Amino acid sequence: MTQEQRDRALLRASSAPVPLTTATHDTGLLVLRLVVGLSMVGHGTMKLFGWFGGPGLDATGKGFTMAGYPAGDAMAVIASLSETLGGLGLALGLLTPLAGAALTGVFINVLDVRGLSAYFPPKGVELEVLLFAGVVALTLTGPGRFAADHYLPVLRESRPRYSWLALLVGVVAGFIVLLIRD
Repeated sequence: MTQEQRDRALLRASSAPVPLTTATHDTGLLVLRLVVGLSMVGHGTMKLFGWFGGPGLDATGKGFTMAGYPAGDAMAVIASLSETLGGLGLALGLLTPLAGAALTGVFINVLDVRGLSAYFPPKGVELEVLLFAGVVALTLTGPGRFAADHYLPVLRESRPRYSWLALLVGVVAGFIVLLIRD
C-alpha cells in the first residue's frame, strides 16, 4: 500500500459518521428521565394523596379555586393525575411524547400562576423552569434505548413529528386551561 492509499484510508476512517446514540448518551437520558419524571411523580402524589407532606386533594382543590380556576376540585384531580402519570411515563420512558404533552400543559399553568417576576428563590420559578426544560428536552430527544418506548415499534426511535406534535398539543391544552381561568 502506498503512502497515498494509506492517507486516503485514514481520511475515510476519520470521517466515518458518528452513531446517533451511544450507551453513554442513553444512560444520560435515563438519568434525566428518572430525576425529572420521579420529581413530577412526587409533586403529583403530594397533591393527589397528600404524600411526602403534601396538601392532599381537598387543599389542592381549594388552591386551584383561589387561583381562579373554575371547578377547583376537578382541576386538582386533572393536574395531579397529569403530573403523576406524566412523570411516571417520563421515568419509565413509556409513551414519552404523551407524557411530555401532559407535563407541558401543567408547566404552562404553573408558570402563569407563579408569575415570572422573579427567577431565583424565594419567590422565583427556577425549579419550575428547570423541570420544564427537562420535560421539553426529553420530549424532543426521545427517551433513549433504556426505555419502554424502545420496545414499541412506532416509538422505537425518536420521531421528530411526534415530539413536536406532543409539545404543540401540550401548549394548546395548557393555554386552553388558562383561558378558562378567571
